Amino acid sequence: MRFWCSTLEEPWSWNFRAYPGIWAAILLLTCSYLAFQRRAPRHHEHEKSKRRTFLAAVALLWLATDWPLGLLGASYLASAHMLQFLMYTMAVAPLLLLGVPEWMARRLVGRLRLYRLMGRCANPVVAGVLFNAVLIVTHSPWAVDNFRGTQFGSFAMDFVWLIGALVVWAPIVSPIPEHRMTSYPGRMAYLFLALGVVPAVPAGFLTFAGFPLYATYELAPRVHGLGATTDQQLAGLVMKLGGIPVVWGTIVALMYRWSEASRAESALVRDENSSISAPDRLGQSSTEPDQ
Repeated sequence: MRFWCSTLEEPWSWNFRAYPGIWAAILLLTCSYLAFQRRAPRHHEHEKSKRRTFLAAVALLWLATDWPLGLLGASYLASAHMLQFLMYTMAVAPLLLLGVPEWMARRLVGRLRLYRLMGRCANPVVAGVLFNAVLIVTHSPWAVDNFRGTQFGSFAMDFVWLIGALVVWAPIVSPIPEHRMTSYPGRMAYLFLALGVVPAVPAGFLTFAGFPLYATYELAPRVHGLGATTDQQLAGLVMKLGGIPVVWGTIVALMYRWSEASRAESALVRDENSSISAPDRLGQSSTEPDQ
């Protein structure tokens, strides 16, 4: 019995495979969250939208990790491997952060004594560097060929992906407000650089390489006749283009919020100026001589 998806040397089959280790991890994450929610302060009891967001993130995490995508990514296809990484980065991590209420995050961070560490990791420069270091290291031929071969190594890669994705989204959607960036232009520039520009470099290398880089996928039994080089080029395209809708969709949403905030601020300034100038006009009219 295998407990986690890892490299197999058997021909690919659509026959279902059970991975109880993945089920246990998903169940532990879900039960822990629900147990925490039952201890919510009175004024935070109704948070159904956050609960739905968190459970959606857990469902996507399960889909990305378990059979069939998890097994395809660990054993057969570089493109499936990249799709897993994209799901962790662009969907699971931001939804997990959005689904955690502030009181829960503060309580959990306080118990684990991770507040300072999380604050440092939420620094945009640190977060961007850490995430892209994870991206480059975990997609190097050495890491893929050595870690994907064992259950523990494959689990470690999935875990590091999730942590790196949580770190890179923390400056944008951290449940702790002081860990988020306050400047809208800064947030947009950060997203563009950390999740748009830097990942395009290894993606381009995978796309235009004329030979397979990963022995794991080069020597794996072929899935529906998809060649190793074509599969690797497809993986590069997934990395390069797959995150564009999320990154640019988030940037557009931030631009809209920035414009709304600027309008509200301008309206407030106009109201203040009118309230200040009104007494002045009254005072001037009362001191004018009668004609």
